[in-house]
Amino acid sequence: MQRTMMMVLALIMLSSMIGSAADTNIRLNSLGFLPDKGKRASINTACSQFTVIRVPAGTTASSGSVSGPRRNTDTDEDIYTADFSALTEEGTFYLNVEGVGRSPDFPIKKDVYNFAYYTAVRAMYLWRCGCAVSGVFNGSTYKHAACHMSDAYLDYVGGGHLISPSLKGWHDAGDFNKYTVNAGITVGMMLDAWELFGPLIENIPLDIPETGGKFPDFLAEVKWELDWLLTMQNSDGSVSHKVSALNFCAFIMPEAETADRFFVPWGSAATADFVAMTAMAARIYKPYDSLYSRQCLNAAIKSYNFLAANPADHQPNQSAFSTGGYGTTDPDDRLWAAAEMWETAGEQKYLMDFETRANSQSVKVDIDWDWGNVKNLGMFTYLLSKRAGKNAGLYDAIKTGLIQVADGIVATRNNHGYGRTLGATYYWGCNGTVARQTMVLQIANLLSPNK
Repeated sequence: MQRTMMMVLALIMLSSMIGSAADTNIRLNSLGFLPDKGKRASINTACSQFTVIRVPAGTTASSGSVSGPRRNTDTDEDIYTADFSALTEEGTFYLNVEGVGRSPDFPIKKDVYNFAYYTAVRAMYLWRCGCAVSGVFNGSTYKHAACHMSDAYLDYVGGGHLISPSLKGWHDAGDFNKYTVNAGITVGMMLDAWELFGPLIENIPLDIPETGGKFPDFLAEVKWELDWLLTMQNSDGSVSHKVSALNFCAFIMPEAETADRFFVPWGSAATADFVAMTAMAARIYKPYDSLYSRQCLNAAIKSYNFLAANPADHQPNQSAFSTGGYGTTDPDDRLWAAAEMWETAGEQKYLMDFETRANSQSVKVDIDWDWGNVKNLGMFTYLLSKRAGKNAGLYDAIKTGLIQVADGIVATRNNHGYGRTLGATYYWGCNGTVARQTMVLQIANLLSPNK
């Protein structure tokens, strides 16, 4: 099974396997398929033959026999698989399974995922804080008025009841607070996506206020978060853990939340994540705005130096707050920060810092990771860097660990009737895990293509 096909399948697996119309015993990716990649459907009732039918012509494009059954213990089903990967024709089709029924219509085309990309990334715009937003999707308008224009008070960071502007940023999941630590995983992955796929996405408009401006839309959206993050740095280089009200608000629109919001004291994990994000931004935004690039790099250097002078893990004092804690220790964050500083600035001290930290990790690459463990982001930057000076033994150890994890994901997928990549349990946010496993597969495939 090619890792390249796995990359496509994994991102859409959780959200689009089950048909919304036609026969729900036939589960497939109703978003569609790329012409030259794998195409499979899972059927949870006994069957033997399938046919792929062109829409609207009604003619046969492909046919074949199903394989299976394969027992899925987690869903308690016997699953049969229709593999029509050989069909490379572009168009609209449906799958007819003899004795079972038909699937929803699905497209096969080269740009089949462009609209999914547009929808997913433009959603970040709808999460913006500090401005009014509006968007239309399937005929429905989603909007809110300008919100949280008084962010944020300094009471808990020694500044008294005074406001230091901390506008912009994205609201959190299910609440309207803004968190530095979990910004790390989002901004880090999005900027990695730019470095890997920039030429493919830079000209896809997102219909945001900045469209047509100096930055590609993707980078303009990420910059909305980065601009807020830059307000979180204290004068000594430490970084505030979050901007938050004292308590979660009710289920209201963001502009209706009028409670005072405050900077929360600094944490070393937040500071390290800030270093990594701003170091990445310094190199990525440089072709478009050299002054902004320099601002980001200066901020990264300042906070890195603060961390070097304060090597102990430091937890933020959140005793006054009942909102999301996002507490985490900092070894993985410091490792990521060192990797991005080296990739951007190229100084030996950053490389030595990273390699020391990476050597101390017995497990080089993790299969299940999130905001609380960003080690993989640092490892990926090191592996993909074109800079000279990397320790060959460490490089090989990280690469070996990565390939082992990637092959394990593929094996899990191949042993499951729905191509599931997760382990034995589903959990809150596991769709994000699928996305991050897809990133593992992407990096592995770049370094060791699996044909």
